[in-house]
Amino acid sequence: MKIEAGVATHVGQVRSGNEDAYLLEPPLYAVADGMGGHRGGEVASQLALTTIAESFRKGAAPFAEQVQAANRAVFERSGADRAVAGMGTTLTAAVIQGDLAHLVHVGDSRAYLLRAGSLRQLTDDHTLVNRMVKAGEITPAEAEVHPHRNVLVRALGTEPDVPLDEQDVGLLDGDRLLLCSDGLTGMITEEQIQAILGATEGAPQEAADRLVTAANHAGGVDNITVVVLDVLADDGATEEGAGAPAPGTTTQAATEQPARPARTPDARRRWWRIVIIVGIVVVALGAALTGARALIDTRWYVGVANGHVAIYQGIPADVFGYDLSHVVEEETDIPAAAAEALPLYSSLASGINVDSRADADARVEQIRRDVRRAARGVTGGHA
Repeated sequence: MKIEAGVATHVGQVRSGNEDAYLLEPPLYAVADGMGGHRGGEVASQLALTTIAESFRKGAAPFAEQVQAANRAVFERSGADRAVAGMGTTLTAAVIQGDLAHLVHVGDSRAYLLRAGSLRQLTDDHTLVNRMVKAGEITPAEAEVHPHRNVLVRALGTEPDVPLDEQDVGLLDGDRLLLCSDGLTGMITEEQIQAILGATEGAPQEAADRLVTAANHAGGVDNITVVVLDVLADDGATEEGAGAPAPGTTTQAATEQPARPARTPDARRRWWRIVIIVGIVVVALGAALTGARALIDTRWYVGVANGHVAIYQGIPADVFGYDLSHVVEEETDIPAAAAEALPLYSSLASGINVDSRADADARVEQIRRDVRRAARGVTGGHA
């Protein structure tokens, strides 16, 4: 097997700095999300990945031991430097050798596998609410809105030693792996992730860019980092990623994106495969479009249409110029400009995701009340 990689990272719409980091050093790929304040989080994620990269190049120990060494490096730096005391970081890493991916994970960044159009989460979130869900104390739906949903119970660098989740995942030609920080999964649903990954087959960089764009359109309240890895049959070409950005590199500005790696010839594009794929597409296209439309139509958001607040059905994105949403109510009496003048609704033009039509109606009513209060000069707002 060989790997074609795409990567994108963004500061988001709220944060002033990027505490995420990523590592592309084939056959090693990783995402880390730092915590401990702007400086501490950035130091933790960068230090962890730099330490892992250096150890991996030497290859003197099993990968899990290299991760433990990174944990100690972050922990010791946290204890020695008061400016970054208490810092830590998540880590989701994959070492891909042949048809096997060895995953090492700690924290709430995630790894997903897209196979035959179906998305499956491979990692387990080490968060307080996930622990509560497993104990039967709250439901998964309650966990999504729980005030402590971002509290980690396990991270690199917070203790001298950390338990690691490890697993081996068998890979098939055509599989797509996604490594991401919670800046992605906290903003868009797994259904949206699956739709974007499925609509950008054979273009991992495009998939990475579209995922980050969708998370920003949904609010972008956190840093967003994604690594998309396509598993391809090995035709003897050099493995993708050799010219990827340096280990641990993050964006230095909110608009900066990593350089796109050059693509090698793809064996799947040989003429005989094209013939097979075209045949399959002709047969399945109608059913696929119908299923995708049904899935997308379960999503709702509040946005802008004709200068007014509007309710949309679908997701705030497009695929190859095809809009994945449509307006279902645009004749509200709320000027969009008045709503966007309020900090809470500054991202209105990009779309504010809600769970149902009833939630959309409720959000519109809340926007109406907040705009009226602002017009009367009343301070405060809806959280």
